[in-house]
Amino acid sequence: MSTTAARTLPSWTVVTGIVLVAANLRTLMASLPPLAEAVRSDLGLSNAWMGVLTTLPVLCMGLLAPLANQVGRRLGPATAVGCGVGLVLVGLAVRGAGGGLVWALYAGTFVAGAGIALAGTLLPGIVKAVFPAHRAGFGTGVTMMAMMGFAGVASATSVPLAGVLGGWSGSLLSWVVLAAVALLAWVPVTVSARRRSAATPDTDTGSHALPWRSTTAWLLAGYLACQSWQFYSSLAWVAPTYEASGWTARDAGLLMSVFTGAQLVSGLVAPTLLDRVRDPRVLLVGASVLGGLGEIGVWLAPNAAPWAWALLLGAGQGACFALGLGLLVRYSTTARDSARLTAMAFLVSYTVASAGPATMGAVRDATGSYTALWAVLAAVALPQLLAIARLRPDAARVGASPVSG
Repeated sequence: MSTTAARTLPSWTVVTGIVLVAANLRTLMASLPPLAEAVRSDLGLSNAWMGVLTTLPVLCMGLLAPLANQVGRRLGPATAVGCGVGLVLVGLAVRGAGGGLVWALYAGTFVAGAGIALAGTLLPGIVKAVFPAHRAGFGTGVTMMAMMGFAGVASATSVPLAGVLGGWSGSLLSWVVLAAVALLAWVPVTVSARRRSAATPDTDTGSHALPWRSTTAWLLAGYLACQSWQFYSSLAWVAPTYEASGWTARDAGLLMSVFTGAQLVSGLVAPTLLDRVRDPRVLLVGASVLGGLGEIGVWLAPNAAPWAWALLLGAGQGACFALGLGLLVRYSTTARDSARLTAMAFLVSYTVASAGPATMGAVRDATGSYTALWAVLAAVALPQLLAIARLRPDAARVGASPVSG
């Protein structure tokens, strides 16, 4: 999707489409944790198997990232993103309309996860094509705001929706509405891009291979692996941690909304600041420390200041992820290079991080409490800081030379 192609439509149409697509990239995962205890009780699932429900989409986002890059190359990024949103819609429908059957819960999660992998891998490249270089951070921030804002809404409303719609299945099913709206909004973007592509065939002969030889790509992948391990594990286990301490599901859902709501703010502010600083490590270290303090708080004194810990966790994790997305744009030369860098970084990072929620659930089952779980998450921040230390502002960009991939 070229910049010219994007501009054949009014800019607000394209940006609206991007926002609505991004809004569907985390509701699958965020809508479940406040309902986890009810789902686990009804279906007789262990904590480890509940963790798999968060692991599945993250694993899809990792393993299917290279395939998403190839699908985007063959169909065009805009068409591929539309297909991804369609898969999210189908997966949400299967998950919620399965009548509480275990196979439907897992199958729907897998299909929707595949859709998230397809749309999420290609979206940074589209953002790079649509927004000018000096506004790339702002474009990333808008994407993050939509992604985390609707994740916060999903967390806060899951339990009330279950009460209104007759149980957790109805609550999970309700998110098909947002996916349907996004799909409809994306249709004109896809049609415009396809018309432009037919009128001006792509003559780009640059490499579409994943940048395996790029040190910068590996540093970003390592950073995102640590960040994603912490984020998805926190997403899966914040609410159950406090429910185990006697909180109601509704209150735990509200705590989750603080966690995701903080990401909404930091996810917009951090990449916007990225446009104004030369050395991204200043922002990366600050965000990582914030998230680490939240994890240490839940680990050592969970009931001393739970709302503060959720706020620190969300602010840190939201900023860390948004900055990572911004760096996938900054450390690439073209939109094509951003897409292949994103595919490699997501393949490595999400495949590693996909083990996080289930592994942390197994730690919980083995120890009988959530204390060790949060200690492990706090420790994961250390290798993340080591990767950050090497992400210099003059690091080689992907596509800048044959050595960089």
